[in-house]
Amino acid sequence: MEIGLLGATGPAGRALAVRLADVGYDVVVGSRSKYRAMEVCDKIFDEWPERSLNIQSADNAGAADAEVVVIATPWDAAAATARSVADHLHRKVVICMSNAIAQVAGEFQPLVPPRGSVSASVQAEVTDAYVAAAFHHVPATELGNLDHELASDVLVCSDHRRATETASEIISAIPGARPLDAGGLSNATAIEAFTAVLLQLNSRYSTRVAIRLTGIDD
Repeated sequence: MEIGLLGATGPAGRALAVRLADVGYDVVVGSRSKYRAMEVCDKIFDEWPERSLNIQSADNAGAADAEVVVIATPWDAAAATARSVADHLHRKVVICMSNAIAQVAGEFQPLVPPRGSVSASVQAEVTDAYVAAAFHHVPATELGNLDHELASDVLVCSDHRRATETASEIISAIPGARPLDAGGLSNATAIEAFTAVLLQLNSRYSTRVAIRLTGIDD
């Protein structure tokens, strides 16, 4: 399976690209500038020279040609990015991992974007795509560290069974990650907002927390 990541030049997108390539997916790192995507790929190969990572670079339109597409842009660019490549996303699974968060007076605070969540805003722009919200709570540093398992649950929500199943299949391929079906896309509002709490804990305790939920059998 080929997975294209739009706006994947930030820490979270770059980390996901590395992790997906390491477990055998063909990955396309996308950016508004294909040259910026090339720079990111070069950095990845320099960091992990011993790994056989099948990662290519492209602009966002090129990355959107992949079978599955991940939106890894900053939250305020996610819907516009989806709209800009909408012609490439017909009937595809699109995973949105963006969180609407601001830092105010040293505190991380959730924002309420149009339609309640970034993921719902993306779905509104690409109505015939199958949008899932996932990867919001995964620390980028741990996600991109191929020397260790991830050790995190990953909540997935979507209004489309195909999107939930595809996202869960991808997550299950990552060592230490467990996908959990968190219901419809309306639940993305709470999931995205809770990321602010995790970031605040990271800041307060100088750590990187991840979610593990008890009471659910593997």
